[in-house]
Amino acid sequence: MVGLPCSGKTTLARQLETKYSALRLTPDEWHIRLFGHDFGDNMTESDEAKHGSRHDSVESLMWDVAARVLVLGVDVILDFGCWVRSQRDEFRSRAKNLGADFKIHFVDVPEEVLFERLKARNDMRTEGTFFIPKAKLKEWIQIFEPPSSEELDSSKD
Repeated sequence: MVGLPCSGKTTLARQLETKYSALRLTPDEWHIRLFGHDFGDNMTESDEAKHGSRHDSVESLMWDVAARVLVLGVDVILDFGCWVRSQRDEFRSRAKNLGADFKIHFVDVPEEVLFERLKARNDMRTEGTFFIPKAKLKEWIQIFEPPSSEELDSSKD
């Protein structure tokens, strides 16, 4: 899955999970169960670093699970976001090394929709999702590298 927070990645991942009888791995759900809601307003740099380290650990563990499941012949949906091309290239390479196909599902919505959904998400405090400050989403929009048409064309169905 490729896209920013509030783009609809997890919603699509849940649909694909059912359609393909796949294993869906969504880091926020695991992170919150393991560490609680450790992200939000008024975070210090230290708080953000701790959250980031935890999140990296969760994604690393999820990849280990995904790799084993792929070897067993089951489809996996990594609901990681993969905001930059280097991440997508890394997962493409890992899948290839396991003999698995790789497909990008890119969820792209206009910025105004992201901010509308962010407000609704933060107001609802849905289980399995983090509160995200609007300033953070603005920051992440600047970092995000949408997949090129070449990337999308080269991913397999």
